[in-house]
Amino acid sequence: MSTYLYGGNVHANGIRQHYLRYGIPTDAAQQKREAIIIIPGITSPAVTWGFVAERFGKYFDTYVLDVRGRGLSSAEDGLDYGLTAQAEDVIAFAKALGLDRYSLVGHSMGGRIGARAAALYPTAVTRLVMVDPPVSGPDRRPYPAKLPWYVDSMAMARKGCNADDMRAFCPTWTEEQLQLRAQWLHTCNESAVIQSFNDFQNDDVHQNFAALTLPTMLMIAERGDVVRPEDAEEIQGLIKNLTISHVANAGHMIPWDNEEGFYQAFGDFLGATLNP
Repeated sequence: MSTYLYGGNVHANGIRQHYLRYGIPTDAAQQKREAIIIIPGITSPAVTWGFVAERFGKYFDTYVLDVRGRGLSSAEDGLDYGLTAQAEDVIAFAKALGLDRYSLVGHSMGGRIGARAAALYPTAVTRLVMVDPPVSGPDRRPYPAKLPWYVDSMAMARKGCNADDMRAFCPTWTEEQLQLRAQWLHTCNESAVIQSFNDFQNDDVHQNFAALTLPTMLMIAERGDVVRPEDAEEIQGLIKNLTISHVANAGHMIPWDNEEGFYQAFGDFLGATLNP
């Protein structure tokens, strides 16, 4: 049985924020279940994380957010697409829905957003999971992906493309995954993506790591080359309440490569194991 409940929009932090909600439809105590907000990465609208949210919805009151500039959230040119604005969006989004305490699960860029949100508003977030977050920054090793990969694939999507076209950019993905990306990638605002990509190098997220006191998990893709052993060691020294997990046989898009390994890597960190 699907755990998808509905999609919705709220006006929060001055913009329209679109989200998808997952849970157990027959659960009368839905509001009392632990709330999880999933924050996707740089070119991943909320709908592309639906398959993950389906599993989360079995155990948690789950919300998948369209980050500003992506999906059905506000995405016009001229918006502030900086990391702090994105972090403030998450806090304002939760407040608009009446969520007082919640956990954040952020993939890639979403992990950086979650870290800044938790550092700026430590009383709201109970747990933080950073899934293979870019650890680049000023005077640090560059993020391994290249900007043209994003810009070229988005340009193709804006013209109209199909799964076969998208395979040139994501050769290991399934037909279903490619079709969904071909359908939704055009919703990503190019200026938003470019600023986010540049901020991987220009914005120092390590200062936020050092401010975190809540239980935090750093999940690392075995084949991602985004978080290397020396990076994990540095982050371990900055975040005192840190758990590190690894996912074998997975690149940066962990649940796309090893979905069950992704769920298993959480263990019971979020308060329940993500069993099938």
